[in-house]
Parts: sequence; C-alpha cells; structure tokens
Amino acid sequence: MDLSVAVYDMAGGREAAYGADRTYVTASVVKVAVLAALLLRARDAGRWPAPGEERLAEAMIERSDNEAATALRAAAGGVPGLDAAHARLGMVRTAAAPAWGLRRTTAGDQLTLLKAVFDADARPDAPLDLRSRRYLAGLMGRVVPGQDWGVSAARGAGAWTSATSRCGDGVALKNGWLPRTESGLWVVHSVGRVDGCLLAVLSDGHASKEEGIARVEEAAVDAVRRITGLRRG
Repeated sequence: MDLSVAVYDMAGGREAAYGADRTYVTASVVKVAVLAALLLRARDAGRWPAPGEERLAEAMIERSDNEAATALRAAAGGVPGLDAAHARLGMVRTAAAPAWGLRRTTAGDQLTLLKAVFDADARPDAPLDLRSRRYLAGLMGRVVPGQDWGVSAARGAGAWTSATSRCGDGVALKNGWLPRTESGLWVVHSVGRVDGCLLAVLSDGHASKEEGIARVEEAAVDAVRRITGLRRG
C-alpha cells in the first residue's frame, strides 16, 4: 500500500509532506482541477460559467458526477486545456490523460491547487480570482453525505480552534475512489480544507474502499495534529 500526505497550516504558515512527489492516478479528485480550468477559461473569455455549466459543476463537485466531469472537461478545452490550467496553477507534476480519472498527480501538486483555492487572498498574481475561489470552495463545502469522509476526520484534531483561523471554519473537500482493473485494489484519495489546514492524502493498493478510507482518515488526523502541534510548540 502506498500513501502520501501534504499539509499546510494556514494560520501558522508551516508545511509538511511525506511522499509528496509520488504519482497516483487522480480518480475523482481531478474534478477540482477540472472546475478550476473551466473558471480560468471563462475568465479569459470575459465571462462567468453559463447556468448550464454551473449546474454541471454542482453535480461534479457535490455528488462526484462523472458525466458532468466529462462535459466540463470538454468545455475547459479537453486535455490541452486542462494541462494549460495545471501550468497556470503551478501543478508541475500533474498531467492530463484521455480518461480523466487516470490523470497522474501528486500530493504536493494537490496541495498547490488547494492553496490556489483557499489561500490566495493576499496574492495579486493569484491564478483564480476571488469570485472563482469562493465559488469552488463553496461547492467543496457542500459535498453530499456519504462522500464527506477523509480529511473531514481531522476536524478538531488540531492545536487550536477554527474560530482563530483567517481562512474560515468548517470542512471543504473532494474525495476520489477507484478500483484498479488490473489488480482489483483500490485508489482512495481525499483533499481539502479542514478548519485552518489544507490537506492532501493520496493512496493506492487497498483491499477495499472502506480500508482505504480508514487509512486516509488516520493519516489526515495525524498530519493535522503534527503540523498544528509544531506551531503551538
């Protein structure tokens, strides 16, 4: 079993990682980048996503709808458009693939994307504008019950309360899960904000989805405890 973690304490400014450059297939965490790519493309054209695109975005992020992801990736420019967005977002080790869920990424790149969504307010060169960041973060905060596992397990695990966070309280996340055809083993990922920490946990080689969720949640809790504990000390 392979597992990688990248975590950033927004209040303390500390970052830590384990296996941050190991590559994994994305499964459905790719959908955050798909929406970011669409928002960048729309802004470049001087517009906001159309109502139909917004409905697809809601389905893609909140319910992890695969057909919506396929449609929005096409609207964002397909594989070339997604790779162009990766470059603008600073995701240097991520590459798109014809099958969107088989794109390769790293925990480090997923943390970079999370920073572009949740921690870019003070950056004049932020790739996503404020409206886009709030929109994407809002959808990630409304993931349906049953898909709200993963980094959410670390809520309350830190050495401080969400009331002290400059980035807002609560949990916003996107998860991915995928059984590999060749091995029958599961890919299980979780990325998002939990209280004031940004956290990406990617993993592969689980015997079941449930086993993978348990390992991802254990890693998430440990990462938040460690990074906020460093700031407290």
